[in-house]
Amino acid sequence: MSTTESSSNFDNLEQMSIKELLQNINKEDASVPQAVEKAIPQIEALVAEIVLKMKEGGRLFYIGAGTSGRLGILDASEIPPTYGMPHNKVIGLIAGGDGAIRKAVEFAEDDEHQAWKDMEVFDINNGDVVIGIAASGTTPYVIGGLERANEQGLVTGCITCNANSPLAAVAKFPVEAIVGPEFVTGSTRMKAGTAQKLVLNMISTSVMIQLGRVKGNKMVDMQLSNNKLVDRGTRMLMEELSISREEAEKLLKQHGSVRNVIDNVR
Repeated sequence: MSTTESSSNFDNLEQMSIKELLQNINKEDASVPQAVEKAIPQIEALVAEIVLKMKEGGRLFYIGAGTSGRLGILDASEIPPTYGMPHNKVIGLIAGGDGAIRKAVEFAEDDEHQAWKDMEVFDINNGDVVIGIAASGTTPYVIGGLERANEQGLVTGCITCNANSPLAAVAKFPVEAIVGPEFVTGSTRMKAGTAQKLVLNMISTSVMIQLGRVKGNKMVDMQLSNNKLVDRGTRMLMEELSISREEAEKLLKQHGSVRNVIDNVR
């Protein structure tokens, strides 16, 4: 039996008080970062390949089903506003299409040919990288997508929470974060989902920093899409250039981004 399907460390959950439920869920969650830490060498190898390909103009694709697919889409969707990257550089795809982001599409994850068809819409090529995300490591949609990507000479990786899974066997750069049984048996949106989110954060953030999208510790390429971000950009410039708020606001409005202001002023 796979780890993600093994029985919870707790039983009779319905008899627990609210406090007991929260404490025990939290206790289980505390083990997740430790599992991710053990996978850092695998994550490092995958990130190095992504950086190499993206510096050459390649793109990053995430493919997944259910929670895993949604997490990939979440990570991809946050790259343009956070780091100023074009929307077509990091792409998240979910079994069942965009409708599956909100509502489950039955049996969509069982089609081993659909992921590649979904990626072909974006003219995927061997300059790109594909990461399959599946807690169980057995999802046909994801495995089939990586198998076809391998055939076409792409770099492939995966994020899974079972050891020695079929998905990890297919991926050239597998990442295995073994978090153990879920609090609610088989509910991989919990610890497994948390582990996947942590790994995705590490991958995309590290890649963006390696691509020069961060200066010091600041998101200098972020899109100024609301008042909060305009204020953040203003404060960045005040600190970086030792100027007044009024001058920072004026320069930011004139040049459109923190990076452009710094480059032009200096």
